[in-house]
Amino acid sequence: MTDTSETDRGNADARRGMTVRETELHAWFVREVLPLEAALTNFLRHNWRNQADISDLLQDIYVRVYDAAGKALPASTRSFVFSTAHNLLVDRVRRERVVPLQAIEDIEALSIAADTPGPDAHTIAREELRRVQAALEHLPARAREAIVLHQVDGLSRREIALRMGIAEKTVTSHLNAGMRALADLLYGDAKKGIS
Repeated sequence: MTDTSETDRGNADARRGMTVRETELHAWFVREVLPLEAALTNFLRHNWRNQADISDLLQDIYVRVYDAAGKALPASTRSFVFSTAHNLLVDRVRRERVVPLQAIEDIEALSIAADTPGPDAHTIAREELRRVQAALEHLPARAREAIVLHQVDGLSRREIALRMGIAEKTVTSHLNAGMRALADLLYGDAKKGIS
């Protein structure tokens, strides 16, 4: 005779009250989703800073996956589960960045000076930007183009090489020579000539 634990009997009783669709959904979840728990936990550990939240996040993901699968089973369980996990993390980050209006009112009541730069800082920054623009105009065209693509547009050396139709080593040469020339123009003896 097989010994059946109380938990197994309780689960069996609960499944007897389920519809056929609910039973299929439950079986799918146990067969397809639960085996992903180790990989999912690892994903959460690598992508969420507060390790104490991992078990709560895991449960929230399971609830979202189960609810969504109740409407229609996904074509690819693994990608669906990890997309759900990613979306949950994004939602949590967004929620944490929202500052309640009450907190802002409390800060204003304390009359604490804001960390925003004053008009003098804006004037200094504009002057510095004007100096950099003037210095860039003194650079050779290819070096200027490489620096703007790298520093302003944020392109990698490989992307710059493709855009400019040159080798990556040439891009590196243009960037090095251009940055040295900029440094000389802005901070060296040539600084006197840029105004």
